[in-house]
Amino acid sequence: MQSATPFLWFKDSAEEAMRHYLAVVPGAKEVAVTKMGDHVLSVEFEILGQHFVALNGNEDHPFNESFSIMLSCDTQEEVDAIWDGLLKEGGEPLMCGWLKDKYGLTWQVIPKQLMGLISDPDPERSGRAMKAMRQMVKIDVAALEAAANGEA
Repeated sequence: MQSATPFLWFKDSAEEAMRHYLAVVPGAKEVAVTKMGDHVLSVEFEILGQHFVALNGNEDHPFNESFSIMLSCDTQEEVDAIWDGLLKEGGEPLMCGWLKDKYGLTWQVIPKQLMGLISDPDPERSGRAMKAMRQMVKIDVAALEAAANGEA
């Protein structure tokens, strides 16, 4: 069976980044750390069941917004905790639930309710939700629901 695994290139902070993600995302787990002598060559980890490999490539190839990792959260509390954790120590909030962490990796941290609200069969309701979402930095479920209901 074939598989597809995101492969992330870091200059020299793959293990540090993995440890950060493990601390921020509930249920994330370390799979392996591969060393050459005392130097960490690569790490493997899982976030929400998705396997990742991260390499210390010793050359700077910065991430950009053309690749991101989307995390769908069950509650606003999860959105808030993961959002704050990924921004910790130098991340940058972007728009519409996107952020860039301190390593330059882009994430989308969204509540699971978002897709239902912006794809509601009622075009007025979905339009109001989409308009509200486009004005947000971190996604706020209560504000989205209020907008969809015409209460905002």
